[in-house]
Amino acid sequence: MMRQYELVERVRSYDPNADEDKLNRAYVFSMKAHGSQKRASGDPYFSHPLEVAGLLTQLKLDGASIITALLHDTVEDTLTTLDEVQRLFGPEIARLVDGVTKLSRIELQNLESDQSKQAENFRKLVLAMSEDIRVLLVKLADRLHNMQTLHYLSKPEKRKRIARETLEIYAPLAERIGIQRWKDQLEELAFKELNPDAYDSITKRLQDLEEQGAGRVDRIIHELVDTLHENGLSKATVSGRRKAPYSIWRKMQRKNVTFEQLSDVMAFRVTVDSIEQCYQALGVIHAHYPVVPGRFKDYVSTPKPNGYRSLHTTVIGPERQRIEVQIRTAEMHEVSELGVAAHWAYKSDGSSQPKTEGRQYRWLRELLDILEHAVRPEEFLEHTKLELFQDQVFCFTPKGDLIALPRGATPVDFAYAVHSQIGDTCVGAKINGRIQPLRSQLQNGDQVEVVTSKAQTPSPDWENFVVTGKARARIRRYIRTQQRAQHIELGRAMIQKIFRHEGYDYTDKALDGVLKIFQYQSVDDLIAAIGAGLAGARDVFNAVFPGHKVVQQVTPDEKIIQLTRGKTSKPKGKDSPLPIKGLIPGMAVHYARCCHPLPGDRIVGIVTTGKGVTIHTIDCETLESFHDSPERWIDVSWDNDADGDEKVGRITVVVANEPGSLGTVSTVIGKNAGNITNLKITHRTTDFFEMLIDIDVHDVKHLTNIIAALRATPVINSVDRARGR
Repeated sequence: MMRQYELVERVRSYDPNADEDKLNRAYVFSMKAHGSQKRASGDPYFSHPLEVAGLLTQLKLDGASIITALLHDTVEDTLTTLDEVQRLFGPEIARLVDGVTKLSRIELQNLESDQSKQAENFRKLVLAMSEDIRVLLVKLADRLHNMQTLHYLSKPEKRKRIARETLEIYAPLAERIGIQRWKDQLEELAFKELNPDAYDSITKRLQDLEEQGAGRVDRIIHELVDTLHENGLSKATVSGRRKAPYSIWRKMQRKNVTFEQLSDVMAFRVTVDSIEQCYQALGVIHAHYPVVPGRFKDYVSTPKPNGYRSLHTTVIGPERQRIEVQIRTAEMHEVSELGVAAHWAYKSDGSSQPKTEGRQYRWLRELLDILEHAVRPEEFLEHTKLELFQDQVFCFTPKGDLIALPRGATPVDFAYAVHSQIGDTCVGAKINGRIQPLRSQLQNGDQVEVVTSKAQTPSPDWENFVVTGKARARIRRYIRTQQRAQHIELGRAMIQKIFRHEGYDYTDKALDGVLKIFQYQSVDDLIAAIGAGLAGARDVFNAVFPGHKVVQQVTPDEKIIQLTRGKTSKPKGKDSPLPIKGLIPGMAVHYARCCHPLPGDRIVGIVTTGKGVTIHTIDCETLESFHDSPERWIDVSWDNDADGDEKVGRITVVVANEPGSLGTVSTVIGKNAGNITNLKITHRTTDFFEMLIDIDVHDVKHLTNIIAALRATPVINSVDRARGR
């Protein structure tokens, strides 16, 4: 614990005019007032105000602020009264202590219990700040030390409440008054509590990066220094640091990228003597290293609202590393680290009252304007958050509820933020009363009305433009669920067909014994793999019955290729039905070679002069040429009861160029009751052959079965149904 004389010496080192006697009296008074009180850590309670005072000396704050830090909990937690503080230390100290005490009461409110109380307390916070910004500086130091000792609290829900409040209110306030150092610490401590797994993962990866690239940072710094010195900037200095875990995590969430995809986790700071040299250094770096487009920001000519000034650029720097470079003067760096505290001016007359009319206080005046015009505390809180969170977008529901979203969010993000069910059934959106596309980017203050339909389901296209993790996760989960359900349905049909053809009754229990062979956890997983083409139905059957002799699935007669097949569809007898419903018996029927329709496909008939009717799949590209002739279209469908001949299914296969590959392809097709009628190699390289194969199949399921079996074969790179070839 810091001793009394050490604290006084710290203050006098930067403020020789500080009232030493008053500092000593405040130290002793606070120690006696807190007496035997203990903190959750077991330390004497007085250690807390002392640590808060120590944090403020790092910002070189005036004596009044240090005394306020020592006394800030006495009125709240001891028998001391505000009148007593005023009598002993004067009206200025009493006013500051009173302001901090009011802010401390915010912590006693649960942020989620009563929105109006939260709003009312935030209103008090802004009023106290407006009277003297030092109130906020003391409060931020108080919060920072509480966060540093947060792990001593026994109740997890209390720790999370304090961490969430820190992330939502105090870290943005620290950023707004420009104290980057405190903002980073508050965010990191809160992040560590709210999402410990992500924090540990990112921290470990950063450590691994440092170990893998041992000495890399020093080498990059050395090369940057040499480059600047050789080009007339002999006094330029360079330092490097890794970005904070919370900053990295937020970027991963915002851009939906993995840690490995981030290439600028290191930032290098160039410090020069003047503004002119800032731009000179920028020119030198851009002349020597390739610039990453769209990553240059000039905060020197256009400072941030909190007074931050610097040049930011990203280049492919030394050792081909993508690095972020910040260029600033020593004065700019002091402002970036200390914020408003850097503007304190200690004069010979002892005056240390900061000016509150500068550019960096404009945001505070704007908050006061909102305070004057807000009808309700909740309205004030909504508007205030619009001012505090520059990297977020705040929109409103038709009822006026506030929804916070990342910048770049769309109506789909908004819908999921309101409720997952609303997001799933979203079909459109009205932004400020006008219907807008779902991919429109929302702006601050937009009122969004989501249009829903019970028939709607999440679209895979949404994943291309949503920015929130919740929306992205829900969409991906739905797609996976739908695909899995389809794969299970198809896979079960395929395996049941094999069992039936071989004379066995199928049950899911029959597959239990082969799960380990195919390395799947459950029967549904294995069936889904069959449907997805990752495992062959025949292979699974053979694994279940390894001693079974394969029964010929088609008769020799059925393998005879009839020359007239595919040309016309003739009745086999008096009562034999056509394979296609919607046609007159005896009508000439052709199956289009552009799409090779199969039973199970959705089809349409096109009347062709002199040829009869040509059957196309409903998604065939050739149909576009018949849009202007609706009279030639015939509504047809497959007759499931008809005993039609086998149809030709065409597939495109990419197979490895190695001995036995073609034999493997034909074997797999044959084992799945397919008959190759034509084969054409369309492209060949030293590694792969691409070929078109025509196969006699019963229907789409049969062809899908064959494709699934082929995809499970190692020598085959890819298999797809051929279209338009």
